[in-house]
This record gives sequence, structure tokens and C-alpha cells, in this order.
Amino acid sequence: MHIAVFASHGGSLLQAIIDACENDTLAMEVVLVLSNNSDAKALTRSAEHNIASVHLSSCTHPEKAALDAAIVAQLKLSNVDWIVLAGYMKKLGPKTLSEYRNRILNTHPALLPKYGGQGYYGRKVHAAILEAGEKETGATVHIVEAEYDSGPILSQVKVPVKPGDTIQRLERRVKNAEKKLLVATLIELSQQRKAASY
Repeated sequence: MHIAVFASHGGSLLQAIIDACENDTLAMEVVLVLSNNSDAKALTRSAEHNIASVHLSSCTHPEKAALDAAIVAQLKLSNVDWIVLAGYMKKLGPKTLSEYRNRILNTHPALLPKYGGQGYYGRKVHAAILEAGEKETGATVHIVEAEYDSGPILSQVKVPVKPGDTIQRLERRVKNAEKKLLVATLIELSQQRKAASY
């Protein structure tokens, strides 16, 4: 299975996927890294592992429809089977959503449907959880649909909120759990696909 990973910033989730592919834990291949941020560390990570990468954004394509079409064209050029949104901060266009329907995964640093939707991303999620006094949080992997953090949930992992937690401490623990959950979910998907092909 060929996968494209979309990332906007550091690419730590991308790195977890690359590592799992390279050590044969995951029977997939990252064939493309796409970012809306030309300075994203994710693009540096892709170069370090000889993975094709591209920057596509409103800077390269000011019109939304043109950007959407360019993304689909790049995905088809790379023979992508699945898309993984790993810290990608932009909403996908209708053409991408249609062409890859039910083949786009997203990770979210909370137990959806709680603390999901527009405005809930990154440290904002952890800040809201701490402010609400939650005793538990976690991470979710789900199929992407048109609205933010919507779509069927594939897997979740729970992470306790500890007394005295800061945003940074909670973020670190959730991120570690999120990496493991994402890789485990991809492994399960690849195994399902392999079984279906027999």
C-alpha cells in the first residue's frame, strides 16, 4: 500500500510511520509527503529518507479549486492508495475528499467526539481539557469527512490526566500514545487489505 502523509509542521507522526515502514513493522510505503507549509520540518524529514515531497498551498495555488485539483494530481502521480493527515492544519477540498473517499485517515489528540471540531487542534485541545478538569483524555484515528474531526472512528487510546499536568506534559504523553495508535491502526488496515486480497 502506498500512502501519502500530509503534515503542516514538525512531522513527528510522519516519523513514526516512516520508522515503522523501515523496520518492517508496517507493510506500507510512504511515497509522498505533502505540506501546506514550505518551512515544515516534515519536508526535511522526507528528504532525509528519500521520500518525494511537495509544498502545495494558497501560496502556490491562490484559488481553492485549483489547489484541490493540484493535490489530487500529485496524489495520482504518486500512485497513492491512502492519505494520512498527521498534523495537517488545512481542510481538504471536495475533489480530494471524493477521489479518496473512505481512504483518508486523520489523528486527533483527544477522545472524539469530545474536544473536536473547528478551533480544536494542537495545544488548544490540551488546554481545554485541563481547564475543564477532565480526568482522562487520549487520541483518536478516524476516517475523514467534509467537516473537521467528523467521520467514523477507527481506533482510540485513553491517556490519564495527572495531577499537576501542564499543557506540555499532557501533550507529550498524548503524542506518544497517538504515534503508537496511528501505527497500530495502519498495521490493522494493511492486514485487512491483505486478507481481502486472498
